[in-house]
Amino acid sequence: MIKTKLIPRTPSAYDPPLLIKSLLAQSLKYEPQREIVYRDLFRYNYVELNRRVRKLANMLTDIGVKPGDTVAVLDWDSHRYLECFYAIPAIGAILHTINIRLSPAQILYTMNHAEDKVVIVHEDFLPILDAIKDQLTTVEKYILVSDKVYQNEKPNPTTSISFVGEFEEMINHKSDQYEFPDFDENTWATTFYTTGTTGNPKGVYFSHRQLYLHTLAVLMEISGMDAQGRFRSSDVYMPITPMFHVHAWGVPFVATLLGTKQVYPGKYEPEMLLKLLIKEQVTFSHCVPTILQMLVSSPAVKNFDLSKWKVIIGGSALNKALAKAALDLGIDVFAGYGMSETCPVMAMTYLNSERMKLSKDEQVEYRVKAGVIAPFVEIRLMDENGHFLPHDGKTVGEIVARSPWMTQGYFKEPEKSEELWKHNWLHTGDIASVTPDNFIQIADRAKDVIKTGGEWVSSLEVENILTQVEGVAEAAVIGLPDDKWGERPHA
Repeated sequence: MIKTKLIPRTPSAYDPPLLIKSLLAQSLKYEPQREIVYRDLFRYNYVELNRRVRKLANMLTDIGVKPGDTVAVLDWDSHRYLECFYAIPAIGAILHTINIRLSPAQILYTMNHAEDKVVIVHEDFLPILDAIKDQLTTVEKYILVSDKVYQNEKPNPTTSISFVGEFEEMINHKSDQYEFPDFDENTWATTFYTTGTTGNPKGVYFSHRQLYLHTLAVLMEISGMDAQGRFRSSDVYMPITPMFHVHAWGVPFVATLLGTKQVYPGKYEPEMLLKLLIKEQVTFSHCVPTILQMLVSSPAVKNFDLSKWKVIIGGSALNKALAKAALDLGIDVFAGYGMSETCPVMAMTYLNSERMKLSKDEQVEYRVKAGVIAPFVEIRLMDENGHFLPHDGKTVGEIVARSPWMTQGYFKEPEKSEELWKHNWLHTGDIASVTPDNFIQIADRAKDVIKTGGEWVSSLEVENILTQVEGVAEAAVIGLPDDKWGERPHA
């Protein structure tokens, strides 16, 4: 960095830090009466959301949570999780969103590695904690979560864990008066763990400033420009991406900022998802392809009008067959691109006014691409020697990226952190081309490219072709050793 002249500061001037608490506060300005809905069990408005977040802050501080402590959450997608998104970081603590799909051994590793002090746990996950609790080295207190309280039933789980109380009952007895303090915007706000094919999960982490800026960038990405799939305050938002996974792609922060009605489905059950989708008139979601495939292939879905539903697909590639099936049902489907290390958004499909005039089949070609590079994100293609490659839509290389919100490393993993940030760019491990107009086309993961006859064959491209064959819903392609070709594709 060059040396520059900084602006003078008046001693009494207030320079507000970019903190998560201010994202929550905006919701009261615009649509305070809009609802947050949890399954068919509980609903309240943004006024009550703000009250409950302050009550939760009081509850946590009263049981001894201090700035810098880590509070872990094991819950389904819920209004409680949304409250934790705000209350835990806003008191200066760290929110650890535990991946419930990890093995018990991996969950044990992540909890010890993150140094969790307090655990908020839904009773459905008590068998996991029961099996590992004696090996947890830093946990001091547990808070029970139970949906039975919304049905006027008393929780009575079978467990050897001792709780300080049940979540709902505890916050009901707390004051809603809490003044969230100011502190450095680079304070650690959240952490979670990403898995690879080998080794232990790796901890990524994000500051208040990073989450704040990511929220504004996503807001601009999905709301600020005229294109397909726009997200407005008048939408009804239901995530079908777990809240433990990269903050549900950061969209709950955007929805709360806008005062959008939010619907949380709890455990993903096809009947409940469809019920909420129709009853609450959901218009905006995001999910992995498997979830969308499950919904569009359901015979029941043909009985409903889904023409107002906008869906971002991420996590793995959106294939053309699924995109066409969704479009045939009236669903405005399109792809996004990111990863845990990038918080996650790096790109999203952008169909401008000219592309929207294209036929459905022509639009599909754009909708299944990884998208246009997101605001404030730098993306380059790099070869194995650290040299940049042209964005000509043909040349392929590894995607490397930079933005103000990408994780600065892996927690307690200095060597892997340096590998991640080699050449001062975050290495994604994804092989792609980039067009001159900034569209990213993922070719493959670096480890999944099939090297055959001196050429690189994209497993994703072969999978895309196979799923267009009648009767093929999903496909997986790998490279197998071959004496003649080195490797050959195998489906």
